[in-house]
Amino acid sequence: MDQRVGPAVTFGLLAAWALNDIEELATMDRFTRERLPVLRARFPRVPERIWGSMAEVDGRRFAVAVGVMGAIVAAAAADGHRTGGRSPFYRATLDGFGLHGLVHLAQAAASRGYTPGVLTSPTVVVPFTLWARTRLRRAGALPPPRARDAAYGLALAGAAAVVSHTVARRLTARTGRRPVPGRSHRP
Repeated sequence: MDQRVGPAVTFGLLAAWALNDIEELATMDRFTRERLPVLRARFPRVPERIWGSMAEVDGRRFAVAVGVMGAIVAAAAADGHRTGGRSPFYRATLDGFGLHGLVHLAQAAASRGYTPGVLTSPTVVVPFTLWARTRLRRAGALPPPRARDAAYGLALAGAAAVVSHTVARRLTARTGRRPVPGRSHRP
């Protein structure tokens, strides 16, 4: 029972993440341009600074953020491979990845429509996470599930997203700001 897991389990995390983020990269600009004004009207209680921060993420900045997140996920996958799936960093990243898939589904339900990442969440993200956790459990590399592990995984995913977008914002800083869809701007 105490055995190592193969690269499909550990590096598979990076592959599954890449598929999900390819979908996000391909759809984010259009989503921001077309759906953000609709969502702003549907949810008027959401603070304007939230809408503004979402609107200012252009394709270039989003691509840089995806690259930074890719480096984090690659590091977690490599650590998982090195430890036979026993790395707490790898397992937390795997948990966060799976839970973020559920967040995509909840976002789509709340917005009553497509949101970037929602197609690969039920077809890649969630199934891969469940499969990998099963393989880890069979290999004796996964302790019994605890709520705090899920919370840690989700917190790690959130922190990694904040770091990714912060780095991207700094690397792509420019003098002009992108107009916020759905708002008029004065010169």
